[in-house]
Amino acid sequence: MSENGPTTAAIYARVSTSDQDVSRQLDEARQHLERLGVGDIEEYPEIVSGAADTDTREVYNQLLDDVESREFDLVVVHEISRLSRLGPTEIHEFIQHCLEHDTGVEALDVGLKIHVDDGELQQTIYSMVARLMGDLAQIEHQQKLQRIRSGVRAAQSAGKWTGRPPAGFVVEDGYLRVDPAEFLHVREALTRVDRGESFATVAGDTGIAESTLRSLHQDRRELYLGGEAEDDRVDEALTDVRPLEDVRAKDPALEELRERVKRLEEATDIDNR
Repeated sequence: MSENGPTTAAIYARVSTSDQDVSRQLDEARQHLERLGVGDIEEYPEIVSGAADTDTREVYNQLLDDVESREFDLVVVHEISRLSRLGPTEIHEFIQHCLEHDTGVEALDVGLKIHVDDGELQQTIYSMVARLMGDLAQIEHQQKLQRIRSGVRAAQSAGKWTGRPPAGFVVEDGYLRVDPAEFLHVREALTRVDRGESFATVAGDTGIAESTLRSLHQDRRELYLGGEAEDDRVDEALTDVRPLEDVRAKDPALEELRERVKRLEEATDIDNR
């Protein structure tokens, strides 16, 4: 580190699912470092759940190795909770690892700054504060998840659909509804598979991914071929396409089914949506 402050820095950014984006964490941390005049910045973005085993955190472990090699003057995390969710003692161990290898640590969300030129007592106090803040952030995170789960359960109890709808269904005003043309399209494809045609052939003819066909046939065969649903919300939505002939036990009238699909596609202008 120069007399004017850090010259090299690392940013650790972490999310728990592939649906989340680390760009905000990285952007704000980078802007902070640029204001400090740091020109040499290395980014360590990672997707890992809090329950993941330590050995699977390749990016985080690489950062620890690079800190040990004294490649940085400073490591910045956008939120202290990104470390606390990696384990109950992770914050303290991470800070100690950095300080032992002449690397400071900053957490932007709580304004925490622990530098190598701080006194030993000051470093200890800051580390204790960091761990406390991380524990509080973890508690807040768990409470948030609990509120989300409670909201989902309440919505489901009210008959509303949460999450992605099954193939051939849509969600309107929170409730599951059948898309008749798409439902019958999926039903025809699964009927052909059920009567012995290969997944690959049906997938090629219908445009439905082979992996999707396999999954639907394995997990939801009764829904599409028999019109049976254990979930009351799905069963209610099926009223839009009932009566449904059970095509599991006998030769299906495929031509009739294809005509129904064709008529519905023309009626809904499905090709131009």
